[in-house]
Amino acid sequence: MGTSFRTFLVVWFGQLVSNVGSSLTSFALGFWVYGETGSATRLALVIVAARTPMLLISPFAGALVDRWSRRRAMIVADAGAALGTLATAILLATGRLEIWHLYLTLGFAGVFRAFQSPAYTASATLLVPKRHFGRAAGLVQLAGSVGLVLGPTLGAVLLVLGGLTTIFLIDLGTFLFAVLTLLLVRWPEPERTIPDEGTGPRPGLWSEAREGLRFVTARPGLLGLLTASSLTNFAIGFHSVLIYPLLLGFATKTTAGAVISTGALGMVLGSVVMSAWGGPRRRVAGTLGALVLAGAGYGLAGLRPSVAVAATGLFVLLVSLPIAAGTGQAIWQAKVPPDLQGRVFSLQAMLGLAATPLAYLLAGTLADRVFEPLLAAGGPLAGTVGRLTGTGPGRGVGLLFLVLGLFTIVVAALACLHDRVRHLEIEIPDAFVDEVVDSNAAHPAAAVSR
Repeated sequence: MGTSFRTFLVVWFGQLVSNVGSSLTSFALGFWVYGETGSATRLALVIVAARTPMLLISPFAGALVDRWSRRRAMIVADAGAALGTLATAILLATGRLEIWHLYLTLGFAGVFRAFQSPAYTASATLLVPKRHFGRAAGLVQLAGSVGLVLGPTLGAVLLVLGGLTTIFLIDLGTFLFAVLTLLLVRWPEPERTIPDEGTGPRPGLWSEAREGLRFVTARPGLLGLLTASSLTNFAIGFHSVLIYPLLLGFATKTTAGAVISTGALGMVLGSVVMSAWGGPRRRVAGTLGALVLAGAGYGLAGLRPSVAVAATGLFVLLVSLPIAAGTGQAIWQAKVPPDLQGRVFSLQAMLGLAATPLAYLLAGTLADRVFEPLLAAGGPLAGTVGRLTGTGPGRGVGLLFLVLGLFTIVVAALACLHDRVRHLEIEIPDAFVDEVVDSNAAHPAAAVSR
């Protein structure tokens, strides 16, 4: 293992620890907000307040990441997010924390988080040999999966033992640990394509931000892959909101929790497999094939009012997603020039951030007003589709899962039938050399570290 890959592992471990701390805080704050207000709407507004600044600033964040040192951008991002957490902790400790404060503190932290993801992903390209891009993407997915599993589990225990203040202190400690790992390592930066001061006029920030969009739209294969990924992310986003009403239609809360935990373990397993394997050599086929498998699991989860069937479907869905995401990200890392990756990866993040709230908003309306009435006792589809899916509470949600699973499969299949998507690995040349070198040596695509 080269020095550069070891540097990536140091950075990755710091981000993994930070991600677990952030997951603890997200779970605990959600619990606190709902306990204080008893309102799902107020909780949703807090989530929107945290994500909206990230959505709005993402295009500019990507352009700035490509101007700056990626390492310094990650340090600033972690430090800024920590300041938002610190402000919330101080308000809580002094007994002054109110719901509207969270709109400000989480929004402030969200501004800095917009820089973290594109800087982190683009940095991996400079540290990891091209043949290991899939493994690196799998490790990033693993860090997120571990946070999703440990956040609720540890968060519930820590809320009982130490309260919300303890969780804030732990989160601040994980931020500091992540910053420390970044301070301990160095890595080269991509060669600038933006003129330095004195060598020519620097393009405006908005003009630079649009370069990422222009790069993608000029390559139909990448545009088709991005469209397919965005549509499937939107469809799969429904499951986060609807998994509880689906399961509680035929299972106890304890059993429903066990089913959800089974799915979360599937996500961890998929991430481990991706980080060890690195994905298939034919990455487009691997990405779209994993999405087809995810769609099949999605539909299976809603097929019958059965704990075993739902658990199996959810496991298949969530074990497939890290493989699809990791393999797809390896394509982008190989095809996008390093000095453009901040902008392109910010575009990906922006579409993902926009899709998730939209899915959340539509999920409840579609379930309650459209699908649940269809499969209620005596409903329009009770005597036909209901013979397969069952009828009663939660069965309309099950039908929606079937529809969304089929939608995911169709989107992946259409992308596969698109010639430019299917052949993009051949038609679009790799933008990066096959190997990276020692992070203390000169990089073929690097300028002097800034």
